[in-house]
Amino acid sequence: MTTMSDKLAEIIRYKYEEIQPLKPQEEELKRQALLRNDYRGFRQVLHQPGMATLIAEVKKASPSAGVISEDFDPVAQAVAYEQAGANALSVLTDEKYFQGSLEFMQQVIANTTIPVLRKDFTVDPVQIYEAVVCGADAILLIVAAMEREPLQRLYECARLFPIDILVEVHSLEELDVALDLGADIIGINNRNLKTFGVDLQTTADLAEDIPSDCLGISESGIKTAADVTFCREQGIDCFLIGETLMRSDNIEATMNELLGRGA
Repeated sequence: MTTMSDKLAEIIRYKYEEIQPLKPQEEELKRQALLRNDYRGFRQVLHQPGMATLIAEVKKASPSAGVISEDFDPVAQAVAYEQAGANALSVLTDEKYFQGSLEFMQQVIANTTIPVLRKDFTVDPVQIYEAVVCGADAILLIVAAMEREPLQRLYECARLFPIDILVEVHSLEELDVALDLGADIIGINNRNLKTFGVDLQTTADLAEDIPSDCLGISESGIKTAADVTFCREQGIDCFLIGETLMRSDNIEATMNELLGRGA
């Protein structure tokens, strides 16, 4: 039986292979990245203590859920999210496992005005340069995906740019690593990497150890207004929601219901 942690290891191995064609372009990508100055301020729009904020995810498929949206239109989905009041967007750019693409992200950025997170498995600086050049306002680093030293190097590389860095954790041990990095955006992933199961108790267990000046985000398994209320009672006011919104027939109504916003 394949576990999520096995799948993560498989994905990371593949990422190292996938980026090899990019490596000869690394210095040029870095040069272009250093010239960019049009960031939309991902953390800035989301860190509003006492107010619920939302990162709406554009996602066609995932290893755990399979294909989520058969008639997937990333631009239409992103535009609908923005019109419904999302604070920021997350776009899957992994092709093999999530059926995403960098082109999807670029199209979304070109057609929206709110900040965009590049959701992918970052294992090498060249991916950071690529994300910056392609217009991302934030990138994802996953503590469970690599050892501490390479993670530190990636974090320091990303800090060369005004891009925001969402550091994802699943346990108190991983949270300690993220805080040692200096992370000011912590994503608590409620999905168990061994069982695929989702438990919001993960948010409850980690939330109190996130400093008040740090943006804490609850990810995975947010399906109802009660889920949002539970997380907010733990001190987490920002949510990354994908599948629930991707499957919704009325995005605005679903978003308003989840966040307790007036219609």
